[in-house]
Amino acid sequence: MGETLQLATLGFNRSLRIESRADRLTGDPGAVLLREILERSGIVGWMTARLKDPRSQVDVTHDLASLIRTGVLLAAQGWRDHDDADGLRHDPAFRLAASSSAGLTPLADGGGLASQPTLSRFTALMAEPANLKVLREAVLEIAGRGIRAERGGKRARCITLDVDSAPIEVHGHQPKTEWNGHYAARIYHPLITSIAETGDMLDARLRAGNVGTADGALDVILDVVDRARKSLCEVAMVRIDAGFPSATLLAGLEARGIDYVSRLRANPVLDRIAEPFLKRPPGRRPAEPRMWLYDLRYQAETWAAPRRVILVVKEREGDLLLDRFFLVTSLDWTRQTRSEVLAHYRERGKAEGHIGELKDVLAPALSSTNRAKSHWRGKKPKSATPAVDAFACNEVRLLIACLAYEVMHIARRAMAKATGTGWSLRRLRERVLRAGARLVISGRRMVLAIASAAAPFWAALWPRIMALRWTDP
Repeated sequence: MGETLQLATLGFNRSLRIESRADRLTGDPGAVLLREILERSGIVGWMTARLKDPRSQVDVTHDLASLIRTGVLLAAQGWRDHDDADGLRHDPAFRLAASSSAGLTPLADGGGLASQPTLSRFTALMAEPANLKVLREAVLEIAGRGIRAERGGKRARCITLDVDSAPIEVHGHQPKTEWNGHYAARIYHPLITSIAETGDMLDARLRAGNVGTADGALDVILDVVDRARKSLCEVAMVRIDAGFPSATLLAGLEARGIDYVSRLRANPVLDRIAEPFLKRPPGRRPAEPRMWLYDLRYQAETWAAPRRVILVVKEREGDLLLDRFFLVTSLDWTRQTRSEVLAHYRERGKAEGHIGELKDVLAPALSSTNRAKSHWRGKKPKSATPAVDAFACNEVRLLIACLAYEVMHIARRAMAKATGTGWSLRRLRERVLRAGARLVISGRRMVLAIASAAAPFWAALWPRIMALRWTDP
């Protein structure tokens, strides 16, 4: 197994020593668990059947399937930079999980993970328009397959799409990053679409840092709704915040028969309409703050027709004046009452929490910049090689992070059902996916021995994953 290198003898306990050994140890056994989800979902095969690989197959060491798995598993396990692949190249769990080979072959010499340059070339390959389209569709596809697997192969009848912008701060001058005064940072300003009821991510569109919140939102929403209706549900409605409801967007949703609920920014006309309702009833205040809801009809100057607006008046403890805000919706009072519309809108907090997990736990590193290739296989190319589309490469990184989120989210939901308690992605990673383990080989069989602290979680989670009924649309 190689030499044993003595590193240190501890002063506080002379019986304890720290050594480095060539045992097949890993801190990422969760890569094997997540590979099982990828394999059972069939998403990697679905992608490779549609992707274009212009590489000369004679020179290919890592096929597209193994590169997709490597990118997704590294992101899910918390290794966000391609450089991390070099340090983990001989990790036994990653080698087994990423490889397209079976048996002991992934552990043979030369069977390590793809190197950082190979992963960078893979990102550039995926940034080609046709491949980027497949990658985007794969995010919704695996979400749909996961939901159907939990429902015994059945589609959902109705879902709510939460659409929101999610500023991602960068450190450098990546293409189309701009200083955004609202967030006081240099950012990308992607548009994220998720499912309100389940927390699944369906789409992520990378945008320049200085665009408005609603820029391009209508095209994104219509595209996601069309794709969702094919494989996810029969009916979809949209929930958005006050930065989105322009006349064009609302009219576009209504023209396609898509219901919506949105917060509406206050203006002098709305304040004038609301003024008669901003008075407390006579008598002493009760101990608990109160709230009143009123149905209004309002037509902005840019709207072609009046729409239903719900005025929400709130009493805050210690405040002299009443607070208010407005909701606009396509749902009439016969379909949802005022209180139902408000309760439905307030569930947006869950979507913001899931987007926060994507940004915080997956933390996509959008660091690609425009650099022309200076060397190829250690030699300077005979002709000038154009720089890659760095903006598209950064969008690939964002979508890979969304795929990793989806795989972890499927495991998270299974763990929550198995234990009867809530699980965050961070807790799942730290308690289950990043536990210590040792790979033991006997003959042609391998055993991955999980640390005892994580073994009860694996024992609860694995049967739930095996019970999922994966089906095609």
